[in-house]
Amino acid sequence: MKQLRPAVLGGIFLIAGILSWAGARLWNAYGTLPGVPLAAPIVLAVIAVILLATALSMRARLKAQRERRPGAKGVEPLMAARAVVFGQASALVAALVAGMYGGVGVFLLTDSLDVPARRDQAWYAGFSVLAGAAVIAAALFLEHVLKLPEDEDHAPEGAARA
Repeated sequence: MKQLRPAVLGGIFLIAGILSWAGARLWNAYGTLPGVPLAAPIVLAVIAVILLATALSMRARLKAQRERRPGAKGVEPLMAARAVVFGQASALVAALVAGMYGGVGVFLLTDSLDVPARRDQAWYAGFSVLAGAAVIAAALFLEHVLKLPEDEDHAPEGAARA
């Protein structure tokens, strides 16, 4: 399984931000811009907590397995693969959602913040970006915890062996 690259997540965030900023400008010019839901940062924060708890649990189980503690559950390979896929999917969606709300937030900040409702929407958008970054960080940590060590038998040709 390939590791998730932070540059890909940054690219998704940036493209989603630019497109949503342009969409917000267009929507605002021809209608009423829909609000940023307060639920967005809350849901992203919950996903980040779940990913972090999963990573910490997996790390503890792997440590117990390596130390051959009696009664240690260990981590099944299929379970680890599912956890990594969950983390990668969550990080990709979080980059998209955070970028989208980031673009809307930038539009709101550059538009008129003298309207209290718009100021609140800008706050919600900012919290969504922060919560999305927390999901990405937790997903990358989960992936790091479950990364398999390089196997010497499967090392690329020409690679130096220690």
